[in-house]
Amino acid sequence: MFRRTLLSIVRNIINASASRKALEQEGCLVRNVFTCRLVGATSPYQTQCRALHSTLQRFNVKETPQAATEEEVGAFTKLIEAMGFTGPLKYNKWKIKIAALRMYTCCVERINYDEFFEKCSLPDTLNSWFLVAQLHVWMCLVRMRQEGREGKYMCRYIVHSMWEDVEQRSKIMGIDAIHRKESMRAMTENFYAAIFGYDEGILSDDRVLAAALWRNIFNRQCEDPRQVELMVEYVRKQMQFIDTLDGEDLLLTGEVKWRPLVEENAQSILKVSNPTYNDAGL
Repeated sequence: MFRRTLLSIVRNIINASASRKALEQEGCLVRNVFTCRLVGATSPYQTQCRALHSTLQRFNVKETPQAATEEEVGAFTKLIEAMGFTGPLKYNKWKIKIAALRMYTCCVERINYDEFFEKCSLPDTLNSWFLVAQLHVWMCLVRMRQEGREGKYMCRYIVHSMWEDVEQRSKIMGIDAIHRKESMRAMTENFYAAIFGYDEGILSDDRVLAAALWRNIFNRQCEDPRQVELMVEYVRKQMQFIDTLDGEDLLLTGEVKWRPLVEENAQSILKVSNPTYNDAGL
């Protein structure tokens, strides 16, 4: 009795598989007939199948022209960086850290904050100082992100130096620990929100950049549009000037010079001067 039951089960499985193969063959025949009607063949068996191209060669991103200038990173470096550590860099890490601290110092000591407060009608407070400082820190971050892994490593310590300085200044001003913690949290949110806005503005036209400056620097309170125009002009000319600085010098020294806020002929920095011709057209 058990053997008959087993034989019937095996017979049913064989019949099911045979019917499945028949359905697959019928489906292939229907597809061939449809292909014949598209290509104009007389019989489904006269259609030529497209040859598949197979190769053992592996293509990666390094072979593209765009990634040819990027630094090649080994498997071990990728592994330790995926774990959260920093792999070996082109320059000594301590030199990059010192350069990062020096670059942040240039954002603090080489800026005339009183001029920004006067021209932009900003109150002389710690928050206003931070808004102007973070704008210059952002411009340094944009420039150093172009220097590969070393530049990104340097960006981390520029931001770290900024937060250490902000905390020390708040302690000197006598802000208690509770309010200092709340202020640091609000400044952190403001900083990363401003970075996204400034990145979008520098990649877009002046209207988007003006909106980002109006939201962050002026805190959505600016009655004089010439002040926003002045800041847009300042950021554009400053970014163009920083891009001309040598990347290796920035990684090793961190020295950054800033153009003044107000210049008599600032348009000469933003636009290439048109050539002048004499009456003869020469």
